[in-house]
Amino acid sequence: MRAAEVTFRPIAPDDMELLLRVYHSTREEELAMVMDWTAEQKDTFVQQQFNAQHAWYQDHYEGAQFDIILVDGVPAGRLYVHRRPREIRLVDITLLPEFRKGGIGTSLLRELLAEGETSDRPVTIHVEVFNPAMRLYERLGFRPIEERGPYRLMEWRPSRLRDQLNTAS
Repeated sequence: MRAAEVTFRPIAPDDMELLLRVYHSTREEELAMVMDWTAEQKDTFVQQQFNAQHAWYQDHYEGAQFDIILVDGVPAGRLYVHRRPREIRLVDITLLPEFRKGGIGTSLLRELLAEGETSDRPVTIHVEVFNPAMRLYERLGFRPIEERGPYRLMEWRPSRLRDQLNTAS
C-alpha cells in the first residue's frame, strides 16, 4: 500500500469555510453535551469562536506559517507554525476526523521535532487539558511547563537542551 503524500499550501481567503469545518470538528464532542442549544445556536457559537481564534492567531503570530495540510491533494487540516529565534511554536495542528488516527499528525509532529533538534530549539504548544492529543504529545516527549486556565503549555526539548537540564539537576 502506497503511503499518502502530505503537502502544504498557505491558507487563502477562500479557505475560511474549510478552516471553519476543521475548527468545528474539534468542538463537536463538547457541543454534543449542550442540550439546551439549537443546532443554529451551536453553529453561531462555533462561527464566533472560530472568527475570534483566527483573528487572534493572525494578530499574535505575525510571520507564522499558516498552512492547509493536503493529503494526496485533498484538504485534510491545518498546520500553523511560528518559528521564533529561540523556539518553534506549534500554534495549531488539526486534522479533519477522516484523516485522524492514521499517523499523519504523528508524522508531522516528528518532522517539527527533527527541525527543533537540528536547529537546537525547543518546540512548544498550548494544549487544552482535556484534549485527547495530550497523550500523543506526552509520548513524543513533550512536558508541561505552565498552566494557563484550560490550557497547558507543553515543551519538547532538543537533546542538547535536555542534557543541559539533566546535568544541572
